[in-house]
Amino acid sequence: MKPRCFWVTDSDLYKEYHDNEWGTPVYDDATLFEFLVLETFQAGLSWITILNKRENFRIAFDNFDYKRIATYSEAKYESLLQDVGIIRNKLKIKSAITNAQLFMEIQKEFGSFSNFIWGYVNGNPILNKFDKREEVPATTALSDKISKDLKKRGFKFVGSTVIYAYMQAVGMVNDHTTNCFKYSN
Repeated sequence: MKPRCFWVTDSDLYKEYHDNEWGTPVYDDATLFEFLVLETFQAGLSWITILNKRENFRIAFDNFDYKRIATYSEAKYESLLQDVGIIRNKLKIKSAITNAQLFMEIQKEFGSFSNFIWGYVNGNPILNKFDKREEVPATTALSDKISKDLKKRGFKFVGSTVIYAYMQAVGMVNDHTTNCFKYSN
């Protein structure tokens, strides 16, 4: 059995996510937006809840197409509120629409969202060296800074904890623990 990070359960879905996605650098704007949506919906919930609903989110939110989401009508918003396959939180659904619009504003300003977000780490992942669960932070000074910047731009559900989880998910920070087979030094 492969040694994995402490948070990975026996769930095949969790193992698949950990082994093939979490902590792997993502520079593609479409995927960066997908993770932004998923992480904002995860706020206050467990990640496995989101993973279990990920395909439903993909269908409900037009494959996370931020250009389409940015133009969602009130009728589409109302239909999302009725969709039992996703998290039906009014504010989080509204935030997905607003954040899609703001995501494109950042693209205009920086050429891509990837340029913007990866600029915080000069395009290179931060490799931490944590041995155990207690060492892995929920927030950092950098996640605080990114959170403040995004909030200032109008983004919603982007508190520092959400942003740090986002940074981990998209590989801006590599927090695989040192005993994990995915850890690299």
